[in-house]
Amino acid sequence: MQADFLSGPFPEPQTLDFDQATPARFVNRELSWLGFNNRVLEEAENPKVPLLERLRFLSISATNLDEFYTVRVAGLRELALGGITTPSIDGRTPAEQLSLIDLNARKLMARQQEVFATLIQEMAEQDIHIVTRDRLTKEDLAFLEDVFLDQVFPVLSPLAIDPAHPFPFIPNEGFVLALQMERANDKRALRALLPVPAQIDRFVALPAESGHRFLPLEELLLTYVDTLFPGYKLKGHGAFRVLRDSDLEVEEEAEDLVREFETALKRRKRGEVVRLKIQADAPETLKSFIMSELRLSPAETMEVTGLIGIADLNELVLEDRADLLWPSFTPRVPERVQDHEGDMFAAISQKDMLLHHPYETFDMVVRFLRQAARDPDVVAIKQTLYRTSRNSPIVEALCEAAEEGKSVTALVELKARFDEAANIRQSRRLERSGAHVVYGFLNYKTHAKISTVVRREGDTLVTYTHFGTGNYHPITARVYTDLSFFTCDKKLGRDATKVFNYLSGYAQPVELENLAISPSTLKKTLLDRIDDEIAFAKAGKPATIWAKMNSLIESDVVDALYRASQAGVQISLVIRGICGLRPGVKGLSENIRVKSIVGRFLEHSRIVCFGNGHALPSKKARVYISSADWMSRNLNRRVETLVEIKNNTVKAQIVSQVMAANLRDVAQSWVMKPDGNFERHEVPEGEFAFNCHRFFMENPSLSGRGSAGASDVPQLTHTEDDAS
Repeated sequence: MQADFLSGPFPEPQTLDFDQATPARFVNRELSWLGFNNRVLEEAENPKVPLLERLRFLSISATNLDEFYTVRVAGLRELALGGITTPSIDGRTPAEQLSLIDLNARKLMARQQEVFATLIQEMAEQDIHIVTRDRLTKEDLAFLEDVFLDQVFPVLSPLAIDPAHPFPFIPNEGFVLALQMERANDKRALRALLPVPAQIDRFVALPAESGHRFLPLEELLLTYVDTLFPGYKLKGHGAFRVLRDSDLEVEEEAEDLVREFETALKRRKRGEVVRLKIQADAPETLKSFIMSELRLSPAETMEVTGLIGIADLNELVLEDRADLLWPSFTPRVPERVQDHEGDMFAAISQKDMLLHHPYETFDMVVRFLRQAARDPDVVAIKQTLYRTSRNSPIVEALCEAAEEGKSVTALVELKARFDEAANIRQSRRLERSGAHVVYGFLNYKTHAKISTVVRREGDTLVTYTHFGTGNYHPITARVYTDLSFFTCDKKLGRDATKVFNYLSGYAQPVELENLAISPSTLKKTLLDRIDDEIAFAKAGKPATIWAKMNSLIESDVVDALYRASQAGVQISLVIRGICGLRPGVKGLSENIRVKSIVGRFLEHSRIVCFGNGHALPSKKARVYISSADWMSRNLNRRVETLVEIKNNTVKAQIVSQVMAANLRDVAQSWVMKPDGNFERHEVPEGEFAFNCHRFFMENPSLSGRGSAGASDVPQLTHTEDDAS
């Protein structure tokens, strides 16, 4: 396998036995996503990853799979039940996809349990123990009795099941103990359910002379089940968990969008059950009873040997065991901001600045808005909010600005999946402070990440603009790799203002200068740039595309990349998750290679670089950052941004640092094969394995350098123009 994607040659193309004009040229979206989650799970098996970080990867893989079922599988199930046979781009009907998903998901869940069993053993070697109720000592029981009576018992709702008490509603993600009881005095049978409260930690910490000991909450409940059902004896039990359809539908003509979403959120909890997970060793009569009451077939039921609710293992990622976690890392404050004593406007006025999160702290984005809120010369702030934290410092700054009398406009996207309730709370808070709150379009999600601050400087108004590739969310910004671009360029300021006017007034922007937006011009811009590279290749000039994103599945873009490959354009892609393109297929994509990076941080930034008639890297390249993945929803049904970078230092940072390091990485990289599977980038024993995350942690960004200058900042490539 080649050394890396930066310096290594393209692999030898393979011949696949399929008609390249048919849908077989695409990889199925759902199977590609399951492949990504397999890569996440493999990090839980990676001995080079610290033990508790491996446990975190296992938890993430389970959380991902739950969301996949409540949204993607739920949607396909609804189509199949409705008799819809319209195929996906790879030619499979909803029913065919569901069959393949079920096969792959069952294998994935079995592997999760195997990994969990291995991690339990390794944790025990590190004096971290998960115990069962049959291992409790007298001292444990004395301790747990108080815990149960004081902290758990008041929250419990044991539910008998009989003609007077029908089977209750189990909400989405509901975790329940099913019980078979027998009354002591007359041997009368009783079925009961005991919902395991989500408001209490899943794992109860036990006293330990050293290390840590934890008892799963369901084991505590079974220990004291006689307290809940006095006079009855436990004859059998089984834990189960349900996942329901969590996709939202909103009435097209909703008069009050906020109220409609609040209603839809309640419907989400009551959606159709799409998956039942139940303990494999539960009594068969209990299994049949639960499946019957939930109206589920065996095909919709997964029997689990091991722990149900693996996602809850994130509770056991213990902060006090730093020896079992990634080494601590403190994000940098850009030197240029420090040179200006924290004044963001002065730092941006000096020159455009690109921050690479989490390596440069997201606090700079918060500082930008806080400074704007308190600056008497600032007259207006406009901000998009797709996802943000519960007690968001961004929202606090906007509220403060509005209360100070500044004109504040906030575009809050109510359709941000699983953050709808939080966004409703934030919007009401903003309205109370005096901000103008806009909800955008009913038919399009607003996924663009834009902030503008208008400041009076002398006799003129200067617009400071921030464009991001990630959400305004300070918590996820600690682990997501994203780009934040700050500028006071007049053209970009005008472009951003036109986009806000579009969002608030539905006026389609015209003549954007350095910006493309979906659903109107973004996809066309990408296709035009790809066509430009095809023309350069046909003219005998260098033709190169480097791109990085989370997902690539939009059929028109994939076909354009295939055409570019066939024309001789060399294309290197870093795709974290879903990839519907087949690389390295002879006659179709022999000049395309694809890799995925899965490591300490979650790759999230979206970048595309076009050689523009020159070999990458080049100062003459056309370089863009974006909020959009190359998916149909992003390019055709969302408001997204594609920002062309004109500043030479920022361009060099993106091409010769960010993209070059991603292409050079081998330590955390997986290489996609023509059949759609990924293979870990193998490094021979004893050879150095370049790790892009470590590189970024150790080296400052080019555009953030201050008086020290950028000349000593490592770049992994040098442009063809450097000699001049």
